[in-house]
Amino acid sequence: MTETQERTAALHSYLSYNDAPKALRWLERAFGFETTTEYPDDKGLILHAELRLGGVRIIVFSAEEDYDRPARKGETVGHGLYVSLPTQEAVDAVFASALEAGATAVWEPVNTEWGNYRCRVDDLEGYEWTFGTYVPGEPQG
Repeated sequence: MTETQERTAALHSYLSYNDAPKALRWLERAFGFETTTEYPDDKGLILHAELRLGGVRIIVFSAEEDYDRPARKGETVGHGLYVSLPTQEAVDAVFASALEAGATAVWEPVNTEWGNYRCRVDDLEGYEWTFGTYVPGEPQG
């Protein structure tokens, strides 16, 4: 008899970029992602690419349509990506590298009243990224 372990649910985000080849290199440089899969087409567009950073996995592809990006209202567009990092130093480091790569700062790294040390930036095409020490779903110490 062979034991099998059932795979649990996992959430993965997908993002379309007007210039996906440029976005892949930018995500590597700015946030430290590693591109693990990249399928270009004969027009220089990205059909499908996968990136990882620790346990984070995202999918990127070229936008062949001009998708609308929601306008910021106050500090947010109302949705974005949140990446949990292990330390405040890691949050500071990704904030610095993102700014160096041309990200727009939304929140500089700061502690929140619920114990999250976080920052927020917009990437080169306006996607909202928050990096923090808080792990959703886990008790905070």
